[in-house]
Amino acid sequence: MAERASPSQARVDSWTWSVRLFKTRSAAAEACRGGHVRVNGTAAKPAQQVKLGDEVRIRVSGVERIVIVERIVTKRVSAPIAAQCLIDRSPPPPPREILAVMPRRDRGAGRPTKRERRETDRLLGRDVPPT
Repeated sequence: MAERASPSQARVDSWTWSVRLFKTRSAAAEACRGGHVRVNGTAAKPAQQVKLGDEVRIRVSGVERIVIVERIVTKRVSAPIAAQCLIDRSPPPPPREILAVMPRRDRGAGRPTKRERRETDRLLGRDVPPT
């Protein structure tokens, strides 16, 4: 069985889906349209072509992933093969202690009360006038 030559370029939405950076290709395309995907520092549309050596930056759920294209694939591949198709240059995630300290409000809980806002300001070290 002859091995097919890999293509020299691929669509950015197809490649990011193929190497398992997104769960679906439509999610990858939506992220591109929303401006969450950058190729070599410029915002990428879903049909933009990526080639070997390109830097792809993806922002998903507030976390930035930085990957270098090592191999072009257009069909979804298994996780071990996907790991060979990119070089992950993402910064390490923040420590859990920092994430636990950051105050979070429940979605849809409305605006914070004056007391909650002052507590948040104190926690973040902002200048708070004496009460």
